[in-house]
This record gives sequence, C-alpha cells and structure tokens, in this order.
Amino acid sequence: MERKKVLIGCCGSVATIKLPILVDKLTARGCEVRVVLTQRACHFVSLQEVSSLARVYTDEDEWSTWKERGDPVLHIELGRWADVFVIAPLDANTLAKMANGLCDNLVTCVARAWDTGKPLYFCPAMNTRMWHHPVTANQVSLLCSWGYLEVPCVSKTLMCGDTGAGAMAEVDTIVDAVTS
Repeated sequence: MERKKVLIGCCGSVATIKLPILVDKLTARGCEVRVVLTQRACHFVSLQEVSSLARVYTDEDEWSTWKERGDPVLHIELGRWADVFVIAPLDANTLAKMANGLCDNLVTCVARAWDTGKPLYFCPAMNTRMWHHPVTANQVSLLCSWGYLEVPCVSKTLMCGDTGAGAMAEVDTIVDAVTS
C-alpha cells in the first residue's frame, strides 16, 4: 500500500510551534509529509528543525523554481503530489485570504489551486477575540461550504494569557482526522 502524502501548510500563528510534533506523529502513522511555511510561520519555528523532519518549502521556493514557460509551478506540483492538504495552524489573516480568494503566498496559492476532490483540512488558531468576531464564523462556514473540513479550535488559556476559544486543535485530534 502506498503511503498517504500529506502536505502541511503553516501560517503566522504561535500554534506553529507544534509543527514538529505534528510532522512526527503523521510520519509515525506512515504518512509521507511535506511542509509549506509562510514567512510569518517562520517566526515561530526553526526552519532547520522542521527540514530535518520533512521537506520544507517557503515563498522563496515558489519564485526561485520557475524561470520560463514549461518549468514546473511549485504550488501546482505540490497540489498534484499531495493526497491531503492540512493547514495547521490557519491564522485569522490566512482564513480571510482564503475566504476571499486571495493567493499571495505559497500556502494560499496551493489552497486556491487545490483539487476539491481531495480533502483539505483547516485548523483555525487565533486569539479568542478574533475567533468571536462576526466575520470569522462566516469565513469558516464559507470554507466548509466548499467541502473543506474544519478541525475545530479548542478553548484554553492562550499564549497571550487570554482564556477561551481559538486555540488550534490538539495535535492528536488533527492526526486522527487526517489519517482516518
């Protein structure tokens, strides 16, 4: 049996610190994993640590791999490679971009070009106030209407000290969703 190919997209949320654990657990379940990091995600995780666990791509790779007509386009190639795309964490900014069709980085370009016949999981992660803003529910609902699968956030004390909903789902919950 062929290994499930999982592409993880990470955005600018402190929950990105859980990425090495997510990669480890998916790999332990027999998945082949690749990772796409936004520029802001790189603030929260060591590129060296993650690249020792999985192949990692950044926005710079999108622009350095294409030189002329006929060259592969990275966001298309990653979408072809992956069986499943999981955006963990999905910050408020990237949620808004996706809901409005914007694609200005490698994660959002992969999402915009994603084959909707394959699963796309998203794991919201943001401050409680952002999570409870009225636009957030509309944006999450819109993504779900496209067939994307939400791995709901949880309530806990966030890194900023606020307590409430908005924390990314537990890594085991994400792994179970992606590998089931």
